[in-house]
Amino acid sequence: MPSHADAARERAHRSFDNVRWKSFAECRNSRTGAVFIIASGPSARDFPLTRYADFPMFAMNGSIHLFAEAGLTPLFYLCDDSSFVRNRLPLLLEGMRRSHEVAFSERVVAELARLSSDSPGTRSIHRLERAGRMNRAGRELSDREFARRARHDPDFECRFSWFRQKPNRIGFSRNLDKGYFNSRTIPYAGIQLAYHLGFSRVFLVGVDLDSKKGRSYEKDEQAVPSRLDGDYEDYILPSFQLLAERVINPDFQVFNLSLDSRLPSSVVPKISLDQLDAMLNSPHSSA
Repeated sequence: MPSHADAARERAHRSFDNVRWKSFAECRNSRTGAVFIIASGPSARDFPLTRYADFPMFAMNGSIHLFAEAGLTPLFYLCDDSSFVRNRLPLLLEGMRRSHEVAFSERVVAELARLSSDSPGTRSIHRLERAGRMNRAGRELSDREFARRARHDPDFECRFSWFRQKPNRIGFSRNLDKGYFNSRTIPYAGIQLAYHLGFSRVFLVGVDLDSKKGRSYEKDEQAVPSRLDGDYEDYILPSFQLLAERVINPDFQVFNLSLDSRLPSSVVPKISLDQLDAMLNSPHSSA
């Protein structure tokens, strides 16, 4: 009789055969106006989610608990971190049940199949695939080789260096059917999804980027270790700086509702709730 470990490995092996992968191409430029990206920083607890319930929202990782508490349904639920599946499986399953659409990396789907009897194949899943992993012949590309090619693709913005590898991992994708840039923080994937869908204004909630403050869903418990501090200078901040330099423009704007965010307001402007309401209620607003 197979052991529990053998059964888990078998479920993981079958996971990709059972998944109904859904193409991002089907939803490109299908939306307009404003979208809220709800991340897991502790400031998200203070955001009045229900006040803005008429606007489309994305949940990611543990921020789905805020939607469950408010009885709301996000447009998309995103997760690309297999360790989150291991540490917070009930939250991931809540995200799958509650959201209109889900977007997971292959590692998340494999870990879900290994740990849970809830088959990933019970619903369609958008594949969050890292940009530039393979060429047309199926050969894996190095970060440098992909970044060199991406400079000539209007769907990508990308740093490039012959001498250092890290800059070649910094980029932005306008077309998630071609993949996305990870940047080591899931809200950045959410911004790329917002652009792909056609939204023109993105409001970030809970993007505090300070591991010392913990996460909105960690209450009276020891926080799960985070790599945020180690990744901030090398990947997170440079990614948002590229966003500010090459992507944000009058037709695509991003604002941060976390006034204490580590992310400088010179990179992504910080606004208060009063300023948010003024923007949304303006007769010239496209929200």
